[in-house]
Amino acid sequence: MPAHTPTVLDARALGRATLARQLLLERVDMPALDAVAHLCGLQAQEPQEPFVGLWSRLRGFEPGVLSDLLVERRVVRTHLMRRTIHLVTADDALAWRARHDPMLRQRVLGVYRKDLEDVDLDELAAAGREVMADGEPRSMAELTRAVADRWPTTAPRALGEMLIAGLVPMVQLPPRGLWRTKAGVRNLPLSSWLGRDIDPPAPDGSDPVGRLLVRRYLAAYGPAATADLRAWSGLAGLPAAVAATRAELVSFRDERGRELLDLPEAPRPDPDTPAPVRFLPAFDNAILGYDDRGRIIDDAHRGLSVAGERVVLVDGRVAATWSVAEDTVRVTQLRRFSRAERADVEEEGRSVAAFLSDKASERVVLD
Repeated sequence: MPAHTPTVLDARALGRATLARQLLLERVDMPALDAVAHLCGLQAQEPQEPFVGLWSRLRGFEPGVLSDLLVERRVVRTHLMRRTIHLVTADDALAWRARHDPMLRQRVLGVYRKDLEDVDLDELAAAGREVMADGEPRSMAELTRAVADRWPTTAPRALGEMLIAGLVPMVQLPPRGLWRTKAGVRNLPLSSWLGRDIDPPAPDGSDPVGRLLVRRYLAAYGPAATADLRAWSGLAGLPAAVAATRAELVSFRDERGRELLDLPEAPRPDPDTPAPVRFLPAFDNAILGYDDRGRIIDDAHRGLSVAGERVVLVDGRVAATWSVAEDTVRVTQLRRFSRAERADVEEEGRSVAAFLSDKASERVVLD
């Protein structure tokens, strides 16, 4: 028998699949905690952006609910995928952190290797844990000052970054990350804040967390290539996990010929499914969660996704950027909108302005 030739999915088909997985094809009735879990967390170095991300995805989203989840320690802000701050469920933070440890350490070393060449990292980690054992939250500067006398010739920033982002799993405590709240970063060890230990690596090297990550990623981002999984997670060591789950997956090809893997029953909508206008927050993983981002954003505008620009999806693709001041939303077009598109963007712009300002606004400016 001839070998089966995988179905080719073009950029539009992949875009619609991404919108469906990312809860952007239609707003859904889902608790905020379940949405954070389904999305494998939300990138959150800008503390208020996850609120916009969930508002764009959930029907009737109330921002106070997400604030409560942070205060109740059911979600946390911590360094995880790609060494960036993510808002993830407490359960995922505990389950995934050990799997990310080597990557987090190496990414900090990639920036500060020369500064840290005379530092024994195990000794630094022990010093940091000793300081934090009193249960008092600390800023990075405070933690650095507490250990700096042991390494007086080392750049303080390097010590602090390695401790907080690479060696000692930390959370950023509320009030940072609460709705409409500005607060500095105060850190506490993850296990102390949650009252539970981080899940250890599998003793037999079987990597159940890696296999889980493959399935969880595909549920929220598939169909996707292994390069996309690596770009999202920052983890280089997942080929064995992909191989171990391959029998559970289906295979496609993109227009470049790359193999795309997916869960058999996951939604892959018709490419002509209408896609509503959506206002996405800065650093939204619907864009950043891929190596090949062409399913949602043109190569010419790819830089917007890493520059912290908020973007507007029109017909499922990045078509504008947006900003807000008080109750006015300003939309800067990346291409000319049709009359119908303009009306839809203005309507959704008024909605996001009302969400952010608590008052209805007629003030949407399109440039």
